[in-house]
Amino acid sequence: MLHMKLFAIKLFCTLGMSLCWLQSGAQTLNEAKQLYEEEKYAEAKPAFEKFVKQSPSNSSYNLWYGVCCLKTGDLEAAEKPLAFAVKRKQIEAFRYRGDLCFLTYRMEEAVDMYEQYLEWLEKKKRDTAYAEQRLDLMEDALRMMERTEDVQIIDSMVVGKEDFLQAYTLSEESGSIAPFHAFFDETDVQTSVYMNQKKNKIYYAQPADSTYRLFTRSLLLDKWADEKRLPMNDEAGADDNYPFVMPDGVTIYYASTGNGALGGYDLFVTRYNLNSDTYLAPEQLGMPFNSPYNDYLIVFDAVKGLGWFVSDRFQPEGQVCVYLFIPNEHPVRVETDDIELKRARASVRSIRDSWRKGEADYAELIQLAHQEIPFGKPQIEKDFELVIQDDHVYYKWEDIQSSEARSIYQKAHTMKQELEGIEKKLTPQRMDYTLTNSTERKEQLAASILHMEERRNELQAQIKELEKQARNAEIRYLKLK
Repeated sequence: MLHMKLFAIKLFCTLGMSLCWLQSGAQTLNEAKQLYEEEKYAEAKPAFEKFVKQSPSNSSYNLWYGVCCLKTGDLEAAEKPLAFAVKRKQIEAFRYRGDLCFLTYRMEEAVDMYEQYLEWLEKKKRDTAYAEQRLDLMEDALRMMERTEDVQIIDSMVVGKEDFLQAYTLSEESGSIAPFHAFFDETDVQTSVYMNQKKNKIYYAQPADSTYRLFTRSLLLDKWADEKRLPMNDEAGADDNYPFVMPDGVTIYYASTGNGALGGYDLFVTRYNLNSDTYLAPEQLGMPFNSPYNDYLIVFDAVKGLGWFVSDRFQPEGQVCVYLFIPNEHPVRVETDDIELKRARASVRSIRDSWRKGEADYAELIQLAHQEIPFGKPQIEKDFELVIQDDHVYYKWEDIQSSEARSIYQKAHTMKQELEGIEKKLTPQRMDYTLTNSTERKEQLAASILHMEERRNELQAQIKELEKQARNAEIRYLKLK
């Protein structure tokens, strides 16, 4: 009797676990494979993870799970199953592990994987066109990484993908940039509009023939008219987007998914030929500006001597990183035989790696980057920016008349400097966490990132409160004065 009761309890628990498994959205192997073939990788991933745990030596399970991890951006989790599938000679594993190495800047390994993949396809008498195309791309990326430019990236800011234009503050002499939907009052087109410094010409992208193409308009009387499509070298199926034109009116930077782009959008430059009314063949920018991810909207401000570009490399879904850099008058390569250092500089794993010795304090340039400079207006020398009232802003310590307010704000200012230091460290550490294969290093980085995030949140709340106290103290003093 006792035996029967135990059997019933065990059966009930088994059925209960099975029911929970079914209710959780898990699939049978056939269902998981169907989702995989339909490229619904996020939905198939949990099931394949379960199958790998049940049968860790099954190379097919490892391949499918590794691909699901790769396609959903979980690069760390993709490493082990894909490496196992390669070891077991799963043909497609060479392809996908090559893609993984490519995304993590291990370009030599990426080339090796695709060379082996191509050999297998030839042995099996299968179509090699795709593999040959990807191998060419991997070799281009390897050469590009070898020629990584030694550019000083002095600041970075992670923002929502829809909000990245807020990080660009151009001097009036360099023109202006606005969201397309705000400029034209059209919400369906997600791109930007560049207006030249004379405010009589605009450049933008919009859909044409099922892809994005570049256009320009001129200001005629009080209307934007005379729309012209820029006569560039069109590539079927490729998007051209996010234009910026230098003050000379003939040099245009833009992003494109064609012309040999490494991944998604890449940055290109071309020049207008007045004699033939055409643009010269576009030149692809090198690393660190371009990457295996989306890179777009590079902008130069000659007045400030600064530039910006945006990338979604190593960023969560829906976020991008805007990089602030000092343009080189003439490109200079990163000269080193240390492949890890070159990989770090190419991927912008840490912006500090690009800083010059003795020039680590870029505070004034960073402040200048966010400053509006109208035509002919002298630059405002600022120690900080404290809004007392809507029409009353303090920039210097001597502006604060209340000793109480000054004392409070000094605390806030010190905390702001600490906060800036944390923000500069967070992004490269997150990138380092993604790229490293060392478990010990990952644990160290995870603890460091968590600690910095907690401290950042504390500082943000404290700074906000101290600024409020300083503002109120100054207002009270001014009223009694």
